[in-house]
Amino acid sequence: MGRIKRRKRYGLFITSISVLFIAFVLAPVTWALAYLFFDPPSTVLMMQRAAEGQTIRHYPVPLNRMSPHIVRAVIAAEDANFCTHDGFDIEAIQDALESNRRGRALRGGSTISQQTAKNLFLWPDRGWVRKGFETYFTALIEFMWPKRRVMEAYLNNIEWGDGNFGIEAAARARFGVSAADLTPLQAARLAAVLPSPNRWRADNPGPYVRGRASTIVARAREVRTSGAGACVLQLDRPDAGR
Repeated sequence: MGRIKRRKRYGLFITSISVLFIAFVLAPVTWALAYLFFDPPSTVLMMQRAAEGQTIRHYPVPLNRMSPHIVRAVIAAEDANFCTHDGFDIEAIQDALESNRRGRALRGGSTISQQTAKNLFLWPDRGWVRKGFETYFTALIEFMWPKRRVMEAYLNNIEWGDGNFGIEAAARARFGVSAADLTPLQAARLAAVLPSPNRWRADNPGPYVRGRASTIVARAREVRTSGAGACVLQLDRPDAGR
């Protein structure tokens, strides 16, 4: 009887390990591998917005059909070190904590990679459990995906307000153009509203968005000249003109 009980416990242990391996290793890796090649037809946030009554518009396009201005604008606005970090920008996190400690407007330190992990794989929440999964999926996509794919997935699935998800839907809804035809100012205005896309408008901006967009236009020029977006845009590489 003792041997039988030990065998049962051992079998239960092996089964538990197998379930944990599938749940936390095999399934996420398979999921991330699938999204390396395909954009999701929907996300948890899209489904939530649909349940709230919004009409969802989501038109994924390849990176080569997006204006380079929007790539530079979101790097300038959201993640200046996108091409050099491994998914987590410690310097930006420290700056955000210091800014919040001094009582300035609350800001986050999430990178584009972290936002991509949250938007594609997880649910909208600020709890520690979700943050833990976000960290795991961020490390996973940084390991498995090239930076170009991270940027492409980010721009194709980020929320831009009023049911518009992804840069193609946002460009059409706000400016009546395709993502490929966005001007530097239009791209900057779209990047400017990302912290609160359901509150601010890119097509009818108030003073704050106009001011922030002007700053982003200037920073986007710096992104181009410094090569800060070269991991995504080959024409921004220092040797591109050679």
